Amino acid sequence: MDSPLAAEFRAQALFRLEESTRMCRRALEVLPEAALWQRPNEASNSVGNLLLHLRGNMRQYIHAGLGGQPDVRERDAEFAARGGYTKAELWAALEQTVAEACDIIRHADEPNLLRVRRVQGFSLSGLGLVLHVVEHYSYHTGQIAFWVKQLQNADLGFYADFDLNAK
Repeated sequence: MDSPLAAEFRAQALFRLEESTRMCRRALEVLPEAALWQRPNEASNSVGNLLLHLRGNMRQYIHAGLGGQPDVRERDAEFAARGGYTKAELWAALEQTVAEACDIIRHADEPNLLRVRRVQGFSLSGLGLVLHVVEHYSYHTGQIAFWVKQLQNADLGFYADFDLNAK
């Protein structure tokens, strides 16, 4: 049986993954298909590259690292792509990856969350794997949001339905 702390950790991680998914979905709704592979400069990534990267990272850390599936990630290809996928294709793939990752996290027991394993050259516990994916997804969601806002001169209204001044 898991401790209340493990259950709360999983619940909060799932909440944050779902929050980043909601924000990415909103940004993609505003982004025109023609801008999907546009880069701010050669040192930066397009939204298309970031979506590929988020999927690759999540599959490596959660599906393979926490869930025990084979690690088939090809990280360099995530950044090298200059097209080849539509917005709908990338979104469907990421949405499925997130749903599968959430299921793996939801069912990760306490021994799995505490067990240390090597992923991408790092020795991390299951907790560390989940923390990394949550912060990594949030970080790149912010990059996606910024770039879409820059391209479209639009407020994405992430919290339009929330009173953020509530105490």
